[in-house]
Amino acid sequence: MSYMRLAAFVRRNVNKISPGKYRSTVASTKLKEEKEQLDGCAVVEAEPVELIRQTKNSPGTHTQHIHVDFDNTQEAYKSKDNIELLRSLLVFKLCTFDFLVEKNKELMDLSKKLLGNRMFEKMMKMTFYGQFVAGEDHNAIKPLIRKNQAFGVGAVLDYSVEEDLSDDHREKKYKAHRQFGDRRGGVISARTYFYADEAKCDNQMDTFINCIKASGGASADGFSAIKLTALGRPQFLLQFSEVLVKWRQFFNFLAAQQGISDMTVLEQKLELEQLKENLTELGVGAKDDIDNWFTGERIGLSGTIDFLDWNSLINDTTKISNLLMVPNLKTGQLEPLLRSFTAEEERQMKRMLQRVDILARHALENGVRLMVDAEQTYFQPAISRLTLEMQRIFNREKPIIFNTYQCYLKDAYDNVSVDVELSRREGWYFGAKLVRGAYMYQERARAKEIGYEDPINPDYEATNKMYHKCLEYVLEEIDHSRKANVMVATHNEDTVKFTLEKMNEMGLSPTENKVYFGQLLGMCDQISFPLGQAGFPVYKYVPYGPVNEVIPYLSRRAQENRGFMKGSQRERHLLSKELKRRLLSGQMFYKPVY
Repeated sequence: MSYMRLAAFVRRNVNKISPGKYRSTVASTKLKEEKEQLDGCAVVEAEPVELIRQTKNSPGTHTQHIHVDFDNTQEAYKSKDNIELLRSLLVFKLCTFDFLVEKNKELMDLSKKLLGNRMFEKMMKMTFYGQFVAGEDHNAIKPLIRKNQAFGVGAVLDYSVEEDLSDDHREKKYKAHRQFGDRRGGVISARTYFYADEAKCDNQMDTFINCIKASGGASADGFSAIKLTALGRPQFLLQFSEVLVKWRQFFNFLAAQQGISDMTVLEQKLELEQLKENLTELGVGAKDDIDNWFTGERIGLSGTIDFLDWNSLINDTTKISNLLMVPNLKTGQLEPLLRSFTAEEERQMKRMLQRVDILARHALENGVRLMVDAEQTYFQPAISRLTLEMQRIFNREKPIIFNTYQCYLKDAYDNVSVDVELSRREGWYFGAKLVRGAYMYQERARAKEIGYEDPINPDYEATNKMYHKCLEYVLEEIDHSRKANVMVATHNEDTVKFTLEKMNEMGLSPTENKVYFGQLLGMCDQISFPLGQAGFPVYKYVPYGPVNEVIPYLSRRAQENRGFMKGSQRERHLLSKELKRRLLSGQMFYKPVY
């Protein structure tokens, strides 16, 4: 199978298998500061935010002011009893001690040995597990989900049990590298999967299916999260990413030849006739082949080719890809994008695509929206392209598939704007989750070690600006067409306030369910619950799994909490304030009523 035809392979195979019919038969085969802030709570005191609720463009519009007060502890914590508040205070305080956080896994292992498994599990359920994990299985988590829903907060179910790559003459970023074979290094905000064999991938797909079904049973508008590295061999994503990035670099090279490289990616339009001449001069192919290429694809009819047209050339009907040569931007020499896969590798790729398709179909059948998590940059081009292909299939009538955009990346805005424009042209619903990012330490270390450009924004302020720029772009698209949807996944109070203000300016009502908010279970309740009680669609990422199997997840939560709890004492201050209020008002045995 030719290397360049990976995208064609995706398009042919992504939509062919019905759920339940497929099963694999193969059983075996200032950095610290920036990270601490990246998704932390803002240091500033929150001011009440008002949003005008209205139905845009409707005659006789009734306007209602929605008051969201992030300082009202009675509203923020009315779903919690006093024991839960004390637990939160204890856990957040423990997260500020460097020694406990840095040695948390060793201390948990020691506790298990000293206390025994049963007492260790009880201790964890009273502290970290009880704070950040909903329960051991999809039945055990139902009471918590029902309680949160009663107070206006939904759930994104996330089964949190956690679980290399061969080298060749690839672009440096897309080479397997021994030092980074364990992708957990320096990662504290995201789960990591490792490829064992095809049977393991099937098991992980089954886990995601159960998660989707549980989401559908829990509510009428649930979300479920998946990671593509859990569904197949990461080598496939690595190789496919290299193809897509080289293809984009080739477009940039041609744009520079036509003197338009200083424009934004969507403004760049290659003159078709000059493009054909350039390709012929470069020796990419014979003139007749190149003419037939554009004629057969029916693009460039306006006399120009933009980046979306260029991307569409990688599909299942592209014949020139069999002979395509692109210039190596460093050596200036032409080199083929063709790489050969073995028959087994091709089967593994097909099975991965089939698993993704099965999950999307289950989501559609169960009325659940599927969020595809972002991963490392050397996998992400392939993950985004596969997610995009699923959106083109399943987002025709409503948003089912959501892609994740990491705004600490320098090219985040380009990625968002290009995908939004494609959804406009093709008429499907754009779905996005915006995050700041989870892999900063690892990405920077890998770029430095292997020798490619650091893909991360230079500092937190640049990341913050990028997040708000991407968010504002999607909000404007919602305002324009009502066919875009976005989850503002953040623990940053300033970003939430920014979103509310923009919704107010644009007249976007929370009841339209176009803008969602998301936070992790056990974190920033002073944001989630006031939003939910004010009528905004807000969701907690709800992890679940057996105590001993979610310890890696708990380890990351401890590290992440150290970051934002050191940066701000706001959440502890609000928790203490509410406990004091209850004690002084005689609510020593307060129980939530719902």
